[in-house]
Amino acid sequence: MAKRILALFLAAVLSLSLLAGCATAPKEEPKDEPKEQPGEQTEEPKKPDFKVGFVTDTGGIDDRSFNQGTWEGIKKYADENGWEEGKQYKYIQSNEEADYIPNLSAFGDEGYNLVIAAGFLFEEAMNTVADQYPDTNFAIIDAVVEKPNVASVVFAEEQGSYLVGVAAAKATKTKKVGFVGGMDFPLIRKFHAGFVAGVHSVDPFIEVVSQYAGSFGDPGKGQQIASTMYEQGVDIIYHAAGGTGNGVINEAKNRVENGEKVWVIGVDKDQYEDGKLADGKSVVLTSMMKRVDVAAYNVIEAAVKGEFPGGKVTALTLKDNGVGIPEENPNLSEDIIKVIESYKDKIINGEIIVPKTMDELKTFEENL
Repeated sequence: MAKRILALFLAAVLSLSLLAGCATAPKEEPKDEPKEQPGEQTEEPKKPDFKVGFVTDTGGIDDRSFNQGTWEGIKKYADENGWEEGKQYKYIQSNEEADYIPNLSAFGDEGYNLVIAAGFLFEEAMNTVADQYPDTNFAIIDAVVEKPNVASVVFAEEQGSYLVGVAAAKATKTKKVGFVGGMDFPLIRKFHAGFVAGVHSVDPFIEVVSQYAGSFGDPGKGQQIASTMYEQGVDIIYHAAGGTGNGVINEAKNRVENGEKVWVIGVDKDQYEDGKLADGKSVVLTSMMKRVDVAAYNVIEAAVKGEFPGGKVTALTLKDNGVGIPEENPNLSEDIIKVIESYKDKIINGEIIVPKTMDELKTFEENL
């Protein structure tokens, strides 16, 4: 009997084991995988390279003035961001005004994101081309073009010119200074009026001799005009003439090397180095800095960030440090710099309103 009970017990245990072995393991639920929605991409598409084109005026890329200063601002941004010249940024040089529209259009045809033009002479061309390439952003320095895809940058040239006029009045020994303009346009009249106002604010009896060269790219004409002025007793010439002004600087260098004591005041960028002589000294008394490099840099930066100021006008003044004299002026005494700074403060706080036209200059001088 006991054996029979033991056998039945072992059979029951065996049956339970078989049932356990045959049981199906719990089925593991699949993990929810993110599903790609129609029209979505799992990876952000690579953005195409941003490209900047620069069109010079007839003064050329190496005018040591306006064009060169603008290009330096472009190169500064490019260098800081590892851009390759010729691929992400480049310039086209204009040999004559007839080149402006074709040169601007060339960048539009090549799909450049931003096209910068240096100089008010581009105003008409920019108005035309901006309409033809509505998807291209343009920037014009020194003029206003009222188009939604154009950013305009202008300067208070008269304010910076006033300061170098003060410098000329304090430094002249002959009481006779000169002004050489490139072309006779309202913009260059701002340089002219501001300079004379600065000179006569210091001494209304100083004579200012003025002449326009009719070109921004004729150094020979600039040198000829400067030679005549120096022969007339002028000892300091302020030029607002782009590449033509290089001839003014060359004439001053020749005369100083021959023992004369004459000076030049540079424009747009610090031209001290351009006026250097063999002994390391320079004939450049100071320069009226017009920060076209800053203007170019800022507009590129804004465009790359998607903040391009299309349809807007940016005005750079003494208060904005958009114009002024260089931080270092080896040929100006501390006393002269202090006088310049005092006039600068008066302009910034509104005590002095610098004339922008020759008519305003006349009124200004009547109230001195």
